[in-house]
Amino acid sequence: MKFLFDLLPVGLFFVAIFLWDIFVATAVAIAASIAQVAWLKLKRRKVEPMLWASLAIILIFGGLTLYLRDKTFILWKPTVLYWMFAVVLSAAAFMRRNLIRSLLSEQMQLPDAIWARLNWSWVGFFAFMGCVNLYVAFNYSEKVWASFKLFGGMGLMFLFVVAQSLLLAKHVGEKP
Repeated sequence: MKFLFDLLPVGLFFVAIFLWDIFVATAVAIAASIAQVAWLKLKRRKVEPMLWASLAIILIFGGLTLYLRDKTFILWKPTVLYWMFAVVLSAAAFMRRNLIRSLLSEQMQLPDAIWARLNWSWVGFFAFMGCVNLYVAFNYSEKVWASFKLFGGMGLMFLFVVAQSLLLAKHVGEKP
């Protein structure tokens, strides 16, 4: 259920871009993102840092898109988010912190070298996704880009997680 809740703004953006245009879709995504955070606050639930970051980015890039009537900003939004994740994971690693390990260490025990490799593979994946978003955004129609953003991005993420799981399976249970 949380997964669907997290995808609400993207899903509504997708529907709106097919019914109207990128500007209406952007306004819908902004409203949906604000509603998500408001809902969690009203229910006295924690708003995850990733949701705060996503809200900030949609407010900035979506707001610029609407204010300047320039779709370039919203087309860059996923790339900025992906690259921000890559930078945060990289910066943490350089400070001798592994955020992937922090997130997953309760589910599995792995040797330090494997945790490091896992962290850097996520950095690479997010950097790659940012580049792919730009390629699709500026070489295809807005509707193709929106479809890729929802289905292609999720599909690539799913394939990446499956590949990671297969690679990690042989290391689960090794002494850290």
